[in-house]
Amino acid sequence: MKKITILYLVFFSINTFGQTPLFKRVSVLLKKDILSEANHNLKEKPITVTSYYSSRSAGGKHDFFSEGDYWWPDPINLNGPYIQKDGLTNPENFTAHRKAMIRFSKIVANQTAAYIITKDKKYASHAIHHIKAWFIDTATMMNPSLLYAQAIKGKVTGRGIGIIDMIQMIEVAKSIEILTKHDLIAPYDRIQIDNWFRSYLKWVTSHPYGIEEREAKNNHGTCWVMQVSAFAHLVKDTSLLNFCKDRFRKVIIPNQMDTNGSFPLELKRTKPYGYSLFNVDAVMTIAHIHNIKDPILKKAVEFMYPYIKDKNSWPFPKDVMYWEEWPVATPFLLFGYQNYNEPAWLNTWEKLNHYPTNEEVIRNLPIRNPIIWLVD
Repeated sequence: MKKITILYLVFFSINTFGQTPLFKRVSVLLKKDILSEANHNLKEKPITVTSYYSSRSAGGKHDFFSEGDYWWPDPINLNGPYIQKDGLTNPENFTAHRKAMIRFSKIVANQTAAYIITKDKKYASHAIHHIKAWFIDTATMMNPSLLYAQAIKGKVTGRGIGIIDMIQMIEVAKSIEILTKHDLIAPYDRIQIDNWFRSYLKWVTSHPYGIEEREAKNNHGTCWVMQVSAFAHLVKDTSLLNFCKDRFRKVIIPNQMDTNGSFPLELKRTKPYGYSLFNVDAVMTIAHIHNIKDPILKKAVEFMYPYIKDKNSWPFPKDVMYWEEWPVATPFLLFGYQNYNEPAWLNTWEKLNHYPTNEEVIRNLPIRNPIIWLVD
């Protein structure tokens, strides 16, 4: 009997993840949906940037390409350069690569979450199949840069602000860490994956587009720190991690956040509600990656929480688009509860929509699989 008990304990310890009360609570809440989605994902083949091509791209078939959302044909000069309509998305612009990246992120992170819950390696194997298609397979891989993101017809072939599209990869990076920790990614494959992310980090920290994005004073600057933090954590680049942590504390928060916890530059946009939610999500994700629990960050959550609980109390203009689609289960409520133990935040987060279907909402929800962020 003693031998059987010991064997059981060993088995249980090996097959148990993140046994914190919060992990257990979130697992119970989301398990059914995670497994339903994961089983559906098992049927899906990888789709990378090589699956779609736009003749308007200045890059090649392996280069990520997207067009600025808020740019439209000039009604006075239909064949001329596009003009901007801030906050109004042009549905005719090329977004296939961005959608493919979001799909990739959702599949990999959800398969990883399913593996965490079930310990069934079929989910991990399928996630790795998609990972190799994006980062290793020379026929389908994406080049590690965003030279041609957020292009504007008739104006530029790419822009620094296009770098924000790479936030869709942060849950991929987190999934790779988990799968590696449990010896599910072959060492040689992990070397190649790391080389891809190191190449991207070198590009995004040195190219003029990357520097321009880093210096942005709004959510773009926040998202530069968020993605670089996630990728540096993956490849264990301590120097870059320290740089991001320092920049977050000394530049992002002091220069962006008001004393009441709001982000004035986001409130000035034509979609102030959505942009405010988005920036607080990015702030709290950075804090989670670096294990920062500074009291000042609590103010950001406190400012937005009343307007999630009761959106009708929002005192600023309504968003020009997607006003009705928000809020959803924004991760800053979950990370906020984890850091500051405010039960109301978690209770509200649990009641919100965890699986939105609107493409714009999904795009602006950087953390879609909380299970992978709560494991030990």
